[in-house]
Amino acid sequence: MGARLAWRVVAALVALASAEGVAWPDRAGAQGISDAAEWKTNFKKFSVPLAEIRSGGPPKDGIPAIDRPQFVTVVDAGQWLRPREPVIVFERGTDARAYPLQILIWHEIVNDTVGGVPVVVTFCPLCNTSLVYERRLGERVHDFGTTGRLYRSALVMYDRQTESWWWQVSGEAIVGDLTGTRLVLLPSQIVSFETFRQARPGGKVLSRETGHSRPYGRNPYVGYDDVNASPFLYTGPTDRRLRPMERVVTVSLGGHDVAYPFSALATVGVVHDVVGGVPIVVFYQKGTASALDTGDIAAGRDVGAAAVFSPVLDGRRLAFTARGVQFVDAPTRSTWNILGQATGGPLAGQRLAPVPHGNHFWFSWASYRPQTRIWTP
Repeated sequence: MGARLAWRVVAALVALASAEGVAWPDRAGAQGISDAAEWKTNFKKFSVPLAEIRSGGPPKDGIPAIDRPQFVTVVDAGQWLRPREPVIVFERGTDARAYPLQILIWHEIVNDTVGGVPVVVTFCPLCNTSLVYERRLGERVHDFGTTGRLYRSALVMYDRQTESWWWQVSGEAIVGDLTGTRLVLLPSQIVSFETFRQARPGGKVLSRETGHSRPYGRNPYVGYDDVNASPFLYTGPTDRRLRPMERVVTVSLGGHDVAYPFSALATVGVVHDVVGGVPIVVFYQKGTASALDTGDIAAGRDVGAAAVFSPVLDGRRLAFTARGVQFVDAPTRSTWNILGQATGGPLAGQRLAPVPHGNHFWFSWASYRPQTRIWTP
């Protein structure tokens, strides 16, 4: 990472920490747990070296999670969300919700309940990772906050019930009583607000009324997703098969891991593959802005959007091709959108089953799953 970009990231983290007057922690904590007295965490139990969990700047809850999310209609959200802006979409039954990255970039965590399922919606700006997990563990529902720490440059969350620390990339507790426990990953995707608005006109959008004052719509990490840059505070293994900041969509099934680079997806539009013996189809569509490019998120360059589904519908395996902003299946020639819904033709109204996947920078995913196969055209 260039010195200028590194200082921008530091400045962004200072802005996050100081937004509500919280104090910058002792920098000595970068290699240890200098503030252990502030935690109820069992630091005698851990699965990664504690010295590798580094301070990112803000203290515990210095980046405040959203615990009581409010929602507005897509019509109301259109007053402040522009068409190309990226949103995390999560659906459960008929409950479809969009979480704008212009909000998540300042909060990183939303504790919510969607379609009766308690979930935690997460976004790590430093590794460009958006993931949704179920918050229920056994009979107990957990809620999450930010530790202010990073493990391999990625968000480390904590649950407020046991104060165990969790690595967002894996959904696994890495410190505390719940060490080794994993959250269940649920299907979600990042698309443009316009895509969500057209496909889910009755959907809900996370409101800017969060209880916190932030310059929503602004990106504090200007230029961070330069593909030729290096990640911030990253000291993990390096996999040089792709550039560290390359965007990838990742799938893990049956003990097998595959990464689909956005740069390759943009050349084909659709990928049919088999992962762990399971057939999948990956859709790619242009028209979604990067949240980490320019200061104005809506003006970010077009990085597109990707989604993963099962191509099997009612026992029949469909084959897809990209056609403009839609996808067409064989043999029915029905048209589909990137949310996996048939919008025209004999199968209109049908939906493909989503496959859990992640959006990441390559360095972050590769440090977690080094044996990943990289798909190439």
